[in-house]
This record gives sequence, structure tokens and C-alpha cells, in this order.
Amino acid sequence: MSRYSRDALVTFATSLLQRAGLERDKADVTADGLVTADAMGHSTHGLALLPEYLEEIAAGSMTPSGEPTILTDREAAQVWDGRRLPGLWLTKRALDAAASRATRLGTASVVIRRSHHIGALAAFLPRHADNGQMALVSCSDPSAAQVAPFGSAEPLLTPDPLAAVIPTRDKPILIDISSSITTAAMTTRLAAEGRRYPAAWALDASGAPTEDPSVLGGQPPGSLLPIGGLDHGHKGFALALLIEALTQGLSGYGRADGETRWGASVYVQVWDPSFYGGLASFQRQTSWLAAACRACRPQNCAQPVRLPGQFALENLAAALVEGVSLHDSIMPPLRDVAIARGITAPSPL
Repeated sequence: MSRYSRDALVTFATSLLQRAGLERDKADVTADGLVTADAMGHSTHGLALLPEYLEEIAAGSMTPSGEPTILTDREAAQVWDGRRLPGLWLTKRALDAAASRATRLGTASVVIRRSHHIGALAAFLPRHADNGQMALVSCSDPSAAQVAPFGSAEPLLTPDPLAAVIPTRDKPILIDISSSITTAAMTTRLAAEGRRYPAAWALDASGAPTEDPSVLGGQPPGSLLPIGGLDHGHKGFALALLIEALTQGLSGYGRADGETRWGASVYVQVWDPSFYGGLASFQRQTSWLAAACRACRPQNCAQPVRLPGQFALENLAAALVEGVSLHDSIMPPLRDVAIARGITAPSPL
């Protein structure tokens, strides 16, 4: 893995997106979100996605300009038609809108139908903790079927991720999970590298458990297993159903409509603790809990208990000083794209 200047990567990605036709504000937010994901260590959901985003713009499947349509507008809840605008830009806008209303109402949510892909969910959230707010974002893709419902031998759902940030007096707790054991993007990378899952995380087309990630690309395709796997996958299945209800159910658009294009249905919510027990009391509780978790006797003395998001936040801080570490598979295709567009790719530090 090579390290690059964060600013240079953002400038580079912005240039590629603008050259493809994306409006400047949308290119800026999308580029920053992708690079932030890489800086956190989410290397399958950062700049690795940029070539696909550029293809989607060229094909007319990502809308390069304009605004979402507000379908429902209540004090504490909105529904937007994202019109297939860039998902990172839409989701940031939605979180900003919910955060602003939460300062007046205590909590607010925005649901988006027909968004394009939204990248790494965790990348949206640390700034809300800096403002003393708790925030949540989740999404699903009604066009895709990669995850088997518990007990099924065929795919129906997507990995259906959920992320949340919880402020404390120190570093926030940053949760980012999928309702499936692993993601479709990581599966694609493992298959391309000829690697296997560490355990039976998938089912082949016949419904047999397998460690082979390539089965998802077969005809007919295999399936990812939900969190809990063969024994307790009902838990991941239940979480996926909740997320699909929040994203597709509340937006009023989803699988029942026969969507075929890659994209996302999105749900965001922000809470202002000052409307509840008070921010100081909230942080006293969350800080105590975080400290108590870290103080628990570890199974392995060399591996103390760590909180969700701890590595991502440490990586993010290090990237500002040492540069962003990119997986070796990411820059070569981007250099090819840059050459074709007359743009100079950044060099490693």
C-alpha cells in the first residue's frame, strides 16, 4: 500500500468527476467522501468506486446536476426523490438538513428514494459528534440481490449497512456494520485476488455453504449469508428487514417497484441530546460506558478491548499527517482514466 497526500487525492478525484460532467459542489463532496473512506481504512468503499461512478455518469445513470425533489415535508421528517443524483452528496445534504432541524426539534429524519450509491457510511458521521449530536445513516439497494434471507438457498437482499456516531467526552463511538457477514465489494476483491473467505460466509447456487467468494458471480449466483451465518443468521436477517423498512418502506419506493439500476434507498436521523437528558448527562453516560468497555480484562493481553470505529478514527488522524494509504489495486485503473482525460494523477509520498 502506498501513501498519498489527502489534498492531492481530493483534487484529483474532483477533477475527474468534473471532467465527467458532475457539478462542482457535487464533485467536491463526492471526492472528499471517497478519500475520507480510504483514510479511515474502508478501502473497498473509497476511491476504488471512482471508476464505476465515472462510468455511471457517462452512461447517464448518475444525474450530474440539479436538486432532489422534496416529496413530503413535515417538521421532523422529509422524503426526497434523489433523482439518481450522486449519493454521497445527497446523503451529506440529508444529514445537514436533519441536523439543522434536530437543533429545533430534538430529532429529525430524512428518507431518500432513488439515490445513487452512497459509499462508506462511517465517512459521513464524525463531524456530527463534534457538534454534540448523535446521528444514524442506513441504506439498501432495491436493484440488487446478494444476501440470502435466513433459511433461503437464494439471494434476495443487499448487505444493508447501518452506521451511527455516539458522542462522548473524548473520541466518539463510530459504528459501521452490514447486516450480512461481509460486503459485496469485499467479495468482489477477494474473488479477483483468488482468495477465499476465512469461513463459510456464502452459499453456492445450490444452497451449500462455501468459502469461495466467486460463487456470487456465478450463473445462477450464490448468496452472502446474513450476520450470524448458518447458525444465527436470523439476527442479520432481522436487521436487514428493519433497514429495508426504514429505507424503502418509509421512502415509499423499493423492490416492489422493480428497480433495475444500481443505487440506494437511504434513511438518516439525527438526535440532539440537549432535548433529552442534556448533552452533559448524555456524554457522562457514554463516556463511562466507553471507559468501562476499554477497562474490561481482555482475552488476549496483547489485544485490549477496542470500541467500534477506534481504528477508523486513528487512521483518519494519521492520514492527515502521514498521507492516505491506498490499496495497491486502486490507483492503476485511475491512472488509466486520468491519462485518457488529460489529468495528471498524484504520485505517492
